[in-house]
Amino acid sequence: MTTPDPVLEAIALDAAPEAAAEFVRLTTGYFAATGTGAGPVSTPHSPAELSRRFDEPMPRAGHALREVIARLERDVLADCNRLTHPMAMGHQVSAPLPAAVWTEMITAVVNNSGAVWEMSPTGTVIEARLLRWMCDLVGWTPASAPRAGGTFTSGGTEATLAALLSARSAAIPDVWTNGVGADPPVVVYGEHAHYAVTRAVGEMGLGLRRAVPVPTRDHRMDVEALARTLGLLTSERGARGVMAVVATAGSTPTGSFDDLEAIGALCESHGIWLHVDGAHGASSLFSASHAHRLRGLAVARSLAWDPHKMMLIPLSAGVVLMRDERDLEAAFAQRAPYLFHGGEGERTWDQGVRSFLCSRRVDALKVWVAIQRYGADGIGALYDRLCGMARALHEEIRASDDFEVMHEPECNILCFRWRGGGALEGDALDAANRDLRERYNRSGKGWITTTVLGGRRVLRVAVMNPATTVEHMRRLLAGLREVARGMA
Repeated sequence: MTTPDPVLEAIALDAAPEAAAEFVRLTTGYFAATGTGAGPVSTPHSPAELSRRFDEPMPRAGHALREVIARLERDVLADCNRLTHPMAMGHQVSAPLPAAVWTEMITAVVNNSGAVWEMSPTGTVIEARLLRWMCDLVGWTPASAPRAGGTFTSGGTEATLAALLSARSAAIPDVWTNGVGADPPVVVYGEHAHYAVTRAVGEMGLGLRRAVPVPTRDHRMDVEALARTLGLLTSERGARGVMAVVATAGSTPTGSFDDLEAIGALCESHGIWLHVDGAHGASSLFSASHAHRLRGLAVARSLAWDPHKMMLIPLSAGVVLMRDERDLEAAFAQRAPYLFHGGEGERTWDQGVRSFLCSRRVDALKVWVAIQRYGADGIGALYDRLCGMARALHEEIRASDDFEVMHEPECNILCFRWRGGGALEGDALDAANRDLRERYNRSGKGWITTTVLGGRRVLRVAVMNPATTVEHMRRLLAGLREVARGMA
């Protein structure tokens, strides 16, 4: 007689509809509770306080599923950041679309690895189709860029690294065998570019002295300064001495868009690779009202794009797109005949030849489902709505006498500043704005971030939830005023 295996019995019970219903109850309850705008946005507890909650030995035996569910509800969800709360206006992480959330279960249950076609037959072809749609939006159509393509990544940081690895291979064709050498080329970027750029430069072994920042004007890369920089660098080092220029479409501090037409023309005239970090702003291609901000994008060689930002896809879902995906394949030049089976000169469906990752989720599936469910126009309308709320906050602040805006919003991001009642200035006002944000977030009434612009500490909002309305913007300012009165 076979002895029952308790672990196998537990697995069988957990695969039943009744078990799944408990997880569905948790997630739908979370959507319902946070979507009303009631309750705190984040936790008031410190890391040490939360750590004590989980300070326990590893369980040697499993618990009943109902106990685990109760623990998730009590100890995890109760103190997570509630991004589906309409007062959550902090970092650039979305309130995810429900259909994309449910698709995560499909991705997990099939558990196919998207590196090799034979390990993920439908997932691989869906990813290829989705990448083709995105390339078409960029302007890399089958007629103009028949070999355009790319791969999904964990996010914009990996996407920018992959793009710059491709640029490195183009600038140093034997780099895979012989390395970067004693005098590698430089990478030029705007001073407000995401740290992914300098991180990639360091990781590639170029050395941070090979990262050349260009100053900004009105929070965008100064094109005249870029022209002077490229002129100087190419005269000193030659055209191949500049590996790439990185422009930004939707910067992290202010959501600003560099002038891609002018920057692209400069790069073309010097024969330099242009990479665009559109992790945040590339989703404006879905919007009839905002797509013009990416005019000139098609001249770029590569693009980073995060659907998990302004397409409201749950983490993680990043993309690197290439005008010619062979450039990406050159960056990952290894051969693995036990995995990749494309013939010589034949395009392989295996995405592992274009990606740093071997074990890779099919994150394309949830993006494909979101577009199927809400439509490209629906995604564009959501983008417009988020940007519209930032504009509404801009107008509310302009009408106030205790806050000041720091820039015109180009997307869903806005920086502003508490004036301090007229009694503070300089470093003291910087400290007050920092303290105001921290106290406000701890109150649970909302959640915003902060940054530094022009050497001064400012408050920063990123509207990532389509449930956020003008009334929530007024609640934000009222809540900040209440905290400020307490500080005074």
